[in-house]
Amino acid sequence: MNRYTEKVLASVHEKNSHEKEFIQAVDEVLKSIAPMVEKNPNFEATSLLERLVEPERIISFRVPWVDDNGKVQVNRGFRVQFNGAIGPYKGGLRFHPSVNQSIMKFLAFEQIFKNALTGLPIGGGKGGSDFDPKGKSDNEIMRFCQSFMNELQRHIGHNLDVPAGDIGVGGREIGYLFGQYRKIKNQYEAGVLTGKGLEYGGSLARKEATGFGLIYFMREMLEANNLNLKDKITTISGSGNVAIYAAQKAVEYGAKVVAMSDSNGCIYDENGIDLDEIKRLKEVERLRIKEYLTKHPNAKYMENIKGETPKVYTIKADIVLPCATQNDINLETAKLLVENGTIAVGEGANMPTTIEAIDYLIEHKVLLAPAKAANAGGVATSALEMSQNSMRYSWSFEEVDEKLNEIMTNIFKACKETSKEYNLGINYVASANIAGFKKVAHAMMAQGII
Repeated sequence: MNRYTEKVLASVHEKNSHEKEFIQAVDEVLKSIAPMVEKNPNFEATSLLERLVEPERIISFRVPWVDDNGKVQVNRGFRVQFNGAIGPYKGGLRFHPSVNQSIMKFLAFEQIFKNALTGLPIGGGKGGSDFDPKGKSDNEIMRFCQSFMNELQRHIGHNLDVPAGDIGVGGREIGYLFGQYRKIKNQYEAGVLTGKGLEYGGSLARKEATGFGLIYFMREMLEANNLNLKDKITTISGSGNVAIYAAQKAVEYGAKVVAMSDSNGCIYDENGIDLDEIKRLKEVERLRIKEYLTKHPNAKYMENIKGETPKVYTIKADIVLPCATQNDINLETAKLLVENGTIAVGEGANMPTTIEAIDYLIEHKVLLAPAKAANAGGVATSALEMSQNSMRYSWSFEEVDEKLNEIMTNIFKACKETSKEYNLGINYVASANIAGFKKVAHAMMAQGII
């Protein structure tokens, strides 16, 4: 690293010492973009990196709501509007007990570069709450969402900040949030939220977009290295939206998905996962993945043990797709993947691989599709939903999917070209960071010191 990058990183560590997830995200990006920073002395002259790592705005607020027993509950809400240099802030809302300011900042920071890579005019933001939807009734979730939107509505708008869904926020929650926004504003501003139902401004293919996009990127990365998905044994960490549709598209390309998981454990079906059953369990019944064995008694269930490698990563596979949560793959897990002969890892989740694990995988020639590039399909299709809302028009599923395929192909092309320019080899993590940073940096420089 050059002296300027080292100085900024030291400052980030000092100022944010209690925010480990945010520091991890900044470390990864700044270290990998150092070659570009070194070529541009104007970045230091204008304190570009100092401005890049400081959010434009952080909003934190209380969210009181009444449960079904009449008791008042209080949660904490967040919205981090990190960088709006190339468009309105764009990023999901996460409802999960783990949500805190560090996680919100890390996700919003990652979103800056992911959104830039799509080629679409959207800036980086993220939000959410430590509210846990699990075990709550529909009425409790509705009351929480309405209270959350009572404050959030002050800070969003189709030309300002456009939230979407994330962990714990699906079509149901987006519906409640949008309804409350419409009531408060007394106008139909469809483009203020994405991930909406098809009946009121949503886009076809949005549900499938992140998972499909992951496989489109994987296809391009594998082909660039004389490989493909056909007949590859594949395991997937997670069983939510991203995991399900990554599995579906992987199977369409000839892969054999043999394992999926949730936070409790994983199922292994050597005959290939029955995706219709997974969809029923997770999208309809909202049950634990262990229930897969009810209809498939010959499958195997392995329960996770706290402090140990998640069981899904112990299964030998050619391709591994972490589609659950951050830091799912640590150095120990990376060593196991290499030992098991894994040829490629595709990050469907946000920052699922630690920095040490990333370095180890790349060092051992494992192809790694980085999250900010490989899982950009969701936000890309959200931006396409915004476009449709602006036109008051809807594209067909095939039209949206075709645009998504083209966007993901172009993202890999940008990574490949950047890798060649900076002699990065198969380090697509660094090339994705540089490609995304380049667009944001040029926009920030053009707009002056703000």
